[in-house]
Amino acid sequence: MLADCHIHMVLDGVNWRAAIDRHRGSVEEGWVRRTLGTYRRLGFTYLRDGGDRWGVCALAKAIAPEYGIRYRMPLAPLYARGHYGGFIGEGFDTLDAYRALIARQKAAGADFIKIMISGLMDFDRFGVLTEEGLPPETVCALVDIPHQAGLKVMAHANGARQVIAAAEMGVDSVEHGAYLNREALCAMKEAGTVWVPTLSTVGNLRGTGRFQEADVEKILSSAMENVAAFSQMGGLLAPGTDAGAWAVPHGSLTEYTLLRQALGENADTVLTRGTEKLMERF
Repeated sequence: MLADCHIHMVLDGVNWRAAIDRHRGSVEEGWVRRTLGTYRRLGFTYLRDGGDRWGVCALAKAIAPEYGIRYRMPLAPLYARGHYGGFIGEGFDTLDAYRALIARQKAAGADFIKIMISGLMDFDRFGVLTEEGLPPETVCALVDIPHQAGLKVMAHANGARQVIAAAEMGVDSVEHGAYLNREALCAMKEAGTVWVPTLSTVGNLRGTGRFQEADVEKILSSAMENVAAFSQMGGLLAPGTDAGAWAVPHGSLTEYTLLRQALGENADTVLTRGTEKLMERF
């Protein structure tokens, strides 16, 4: 069984603006079907979407059974206005507004809630994020509110502070997780959080000439070291490419390759355990 636990059907791995424009007004069903066909040919049977606000992931979920694929999606990712996430998600200014979005998404059939609680990696500067992210008390509330509504939570999170806060509130999965320290890894382990490290978003940048090669290598090495350390603790890891991100095509198998390099001979056992746990939740 192949699983990709973090994709974006709305994106194409080439040009995010053009990809989104493809679906403005109405979702291009042909694109979605061709992409699902690619996953089927490669043997994928489980896909988890990171969401979009145009309904692409919702259509993909509706037709995925035709391709023998179990598909899970959150509708639009939710982000605090003024912070990262505006290009793809729905924003909120207050926790009351956030609660209203949760209720609306639940009623509309979201399988879980996706929250954006940090910025991105600056691929030209090792150790630097594009923004510090939300304060821990806000992160805690963003995890707790959907849990109270009976929904699981997927968190886009980079940086130890954000991951610790989310894990301590029992977040169900952490996506990306750049620049984590041992405290953050321990917090995820103790909470039973599934970590989806999306190594492909870094590994696929190598040799493209778009970013400083030395910094890309440092970022990837740091992430792979943390993946190995988390596995040694007994933490839960699952493969997710962030397919649709730049240089990460749909159907990419590089995530399995990179995770196996990081995890060594027990890789398949570790990934099966983490994937099965994630599929139980989502």
